[in-house]
Amino acid sequence: MIYVASYCRVSTDQEDQHNSFASQQRYFQDYIQHHPDWELYAVYADEGITGTSTKKRAQFNRMIEDAHAGKFQLILTKEVSRFSRNILDTITYTRELKTLGVGVRFLLDGICTLDSDAELYLSIMASMAQEESRKTSSRVTWGQTRQMEKGVVFGHSLLGYTVQNGVLTVEPSGAELVRRIFELYALEKISTVEIARLLTREGHRTHNGRGKWTANGVLKILKNEKYMGDLVQKKTYTPDYLTHEKRRNAGEIPLIRIENHHTPIIDRTLWDMAQAQMAKNRKQPGSGGQSNRYIFSGKIHCGQCGGIFVGRFRYAKDGTKTRRWCCNTAARDGASTCSVGKLVRDDDAMHMLRTALMQLSMDRDAIVAHVTTLAMEVIRANGWELTEAPEQVEAEMAQIQRKKEAAMDACFSGQITMEDLQAMQQRYTQQLQQLGQRHAKARQLQAAGQDLEQRKMEIAAQLQSILYLETESDVFCKSILERLTVWKDRHMELRLQHLPQVFCFME
Repeated sequence: MIYVASYCRVSTDQEDQHNSFASQQRYFQDYIQHHPDWELYAVYADEGITGTSTKKRAQFNRMIEDAHAGKFQLILTKEVSRFSRNILDTITYTRELKTLGVGVRFLLDGICTLDSDAELYLSIMASMAQEESRKTSSRVTWGQTRQMEKGVVFGHSLLGYTVQNGVLTVEPSGAELVRRIFELYALEKISTVEIARLLTREGHRTHNGRGKWTANGVLKILKNEKYMGDLVQKKTYTPDYLTHEKRRNAGEIPLIRIENHHTPIIDRTLWDMAQAQMAKNRKQPGSGGQSNRYIFSGKIHCGQCGGIFVGRFRYAKDGTKTRRWCCNTAARDGASTCSVGKLVRDDDAMHMLRTALMQLSMDRDAIVAHVTTLAMEVIRANGWELTEAPEQVEAEMAQIQRKKEAAMDACFSGQITMEDLQAMQQRYTQQLQQLGQRHAKARQLQAAGQDLEQRKMEIAAQLQSILYLETESDVFCKSILERLTVWKDRHMELRLQHLPQVFCFME
């Protein structure tokens, strides 16, 4: 017996809520009755239709918890948009559920995450969603950068300064403590460890209100250029516009530096002395890890030592360069540590991935049609649906105009008074103004609709190109490739995400 759960959203209207829940419950019960080996475990229903945050959806979160507890094996929901706030969240949750052995079936979309091609559907939709997120993130970042260049402070208050409405203002008691820390370190040569112990013994509080100071906390104060009046922003950046995870900026993007931006707490001489003192004991930072900006970064593994293959460029005499991948162990420690040490050309690896994908049995044209339809539904849901034709509004405007003329004729013939005519003309004029606004919007949406048809064809062509691998999509290839293993006997094994097949290649 397979226990089945269902998830839906119900109306926030109190009168409709019970009816909506009962209706959807009957819908799922009727569907389950067609499967004798299924049994309904529970119907999870949240209020509202937007689902902008899973934190506010108690029933959704309870369903995920029950899935972890193994209370059911399958989830039914009407469509992808009902399951989560966007397709990227849908992918995250369906992958999590799949690792638990729980499938999700989107009834109206015809997708079941237990099917072999479901991941492909979701990966393609993720590619398009990521592109839209990238554009939005780019616009926001551009706006923030322009504000930073004008001197607007982005960030929180700190010891010695308050930040309000983008302006730094000195806070006297905190500023006094900051000056003392710099003097103890730069003039009296007291270590950060000893300064932290001293401040803790004296009962001083950190900016966060903690009673215990740390050497690292003192060091951060000594490194903060704001205390000498300079402003440096973009010390961190967000490489992934989907997770919004911040990373320290190590030269990946330009810093925005403004000297003498605000009132300093210490002078530059004291600042320079503190930096010189730190330089004596500063260790050189280690080199970073392998970049993840290429399709095969972190994806090629050594079958002998288990190491990750790293990318290297080979330059030809004509100046062209070719990316090759080799075992990191052999490259770092020498061929004696790992006998594979094989160089894999980037284009050869792409050829293997392309060959594996073309061997998959799937209706590519049906996938293109289905995903294009989903994409257009999202676009139209954002207000680009033509609700009335401009010609329809024009007909209403002509009718009102005829009424205005008839009212004038009635006044001239003595059927109505001048006061009646003025009242009627005023009412007709207001109606014409409203119709004029509706007509302008209808024209705009009609033009947008023509653009939508063009956009639809572009999306379909893009999907067609990706699925038939006529165009390389980094997002698509990274999401679909699990790993490529290179063995000593010169054969290679390629695996795709969530698929059991192993594709073997010989050099």
